Amino acid sequence: MQSDNHNDIIDKGNSVISIRGLYKSFGTLGVLKGVDLDVYKGENVVVLGRSGTGKSVLIKILVGLLKPDSGRVEVLGKEVDKLQGKELDALRIKIGFSFQNSALYDSMNVRQNLEFPLKQNFKSLTKKEIDMAVEEVLEAVGLKDKVNQLPSDLSGGQKKRIGIARTLILKPEIMLYDEPTSGLDPITSIEINDLINDVQRRYHSSSIIITHDLTCAKVTGNRVAMLLDGKFLKVGSFDEVFADKEERIQSFFNYNFIQ
Repeated sequence: MQSDNHNDIIDKGNSVISIRGLYKSFGTLGVLKGVDLDVYKGENVVVLGRSGTGKSVLIKILVGLLKPDSGRVEVLGKEVDKLQGKELDALRIKIGFSFQNSALYDSMNVRQNLEFPLKQNFKSLTKKEIDMAVEEVLEAVGLKDKVNQLPSDLSGGQKKRIGIARTLILKPEIMLYDEPTSGLDPITSIEINDLINDVQRRYHSSSIIITHDLTCAKVTGNRVAMLLDGKFLKVGSFDEVFADKEERIQSFFNYNFIQ
């Protein structure tokens, strides 16, 4: 179950996300202070950090919801802050975003929730093509039997899985996971971590996983990037990052990790 089990699918010559010298402030508050990061094709990179360290700001810049003050952010070869309108929409379709709260529509059953993004983005699909896509992603997340249920009938872990399935249905090249194990019990957290690894293998997607859950980081991340005080203090494998005797890294580890 260790993250290095699937290093063999990573293409280190192909950077799908490239961030150089990224700065972002809000008024006098500097949030990102010179961030550099590459994410390679097929790689899961975990961004670790405390609340309020700029993890979600980084994600919003990657999908063009916020503009950087300075620096360069390229996603799938496109400089994000230079894109507008249809170009930006086309890029966003290639980026799947798994929300912390799953963001399912309460009034729609599982099938309707999954069909919705397909119908919005690909108007020419036949009913058969849509049905096949729904079946494929439900199989991928292990919930084919829940197709007609409402979100209110699902457990927290099942909602998280269906949220991931709805993201996968557009076949994104990049997955962004926001606190995927937040609020879940330990057993369900293990299932979600395994699912993140399954998605990486099955879809050869590249992912950024935002978390402060060290078990999630250890199990899913090919590399871990430690975001502290607006910069990546250390980037490497889980063991490399936490072998660093830097005081802030050690205190983060000691505070968060429950063996």
